[in-house]
Amino acid sequence: MELMQHTPEISAYLAADAVIDHGHPCVRETVAMLRADRIGAYSYAKAAYEFVRDTIAHSADSGDMRVTWRASDVLAQGTGICHAKSHALAALLRAEGIPTALCYQRLTDDDGSRPMVHGLVAIRLPGMPGWLRQDPRGNKPGVDARFSLAEERLAWRVRPEFNEVDYPILFAEPHAAVLAALRAAPDRPALWRMLPTHI
Repeated sequence: MELMQHTPEISAYLAADAVIDHGHPCVRETVAMLRADRIGAYSYAKAAYEFVRDTIAHSADSGDMRVTWRASDVLAQGTGICHAKSHALAALLRAEGIPTALCYQRLTDDDGSRPMVHGLVAIRLPGMPGWLRQDPRGNKPGVDARFSLAEERLAWRVRPEFNEVDYPILFAEPHAAVLAALRAAPDRPALWRMLPTHI
């Protein structure tokens, strides 16, 4: 699948904003911890990815009812759904000058019911020919996402027979409908009802 930049300027994928707040002290402290003894963009990117995947709990897996959406809050509270974890990873990578986009899939339950938009990121590292998606959702039985530049190792492959979709657009900012749901939901059960089913 060919990924397409939503914004032509690469600088947009390095920017900080209210969501990907990579100037926040909590983000900077995490960057410093991850940067220690790591040389090069690849080593740092892999460490940041594994940190978010493995140490920030996916709230549906852990049973946490809190809803986080700002990168610094995700890191401080140690919890979030896929979108929130993607915001945190984007902040950690952009803080070190690694262009990072937000991207989305439309996924369903095993039987094709209950569609929902899933969030992940795409990155560009020096020497790479283009963008490659990475999914920091967090692993569990049946899910084995890995950091990989050779081929995508995402949490899920889409199933077109169930109208699942890999959206090819790379967003510099969170999709408006996703962010609106994250900001408005009082708890995770409410969030499941509010998240968009497509973008």
